[in-house]
Amino acid sequence: MELSGNIGIILLILAWTLPWKGVALWKAARLSHNKWFIALLIINSLALLEIYYIFFVARGYNVEVEEKSEEDEVH
Repeated sequence: MELSGNIGIILLILAWTLPWKGVALWKAARLSHNKWFIALLIINSLALLEIYYIFFVARGYNVEVEEKSEEDEVH
């Protein structure tokens, strides 16, 4: 069993999955999808679940941001 070959494969998998997982977790947190956040955090699906969430689940939601007035900043 060649260790250097395995490390290369692991690094490729990490390079593929980490950006997808990061974006999916960020979207789930912003949208308060707690169950999705936990599932995305625990389940390793080589980014398939993350891609599904980003393009099919989170796409239908918007994050509403409250605008602060100058009075809120003074107090």
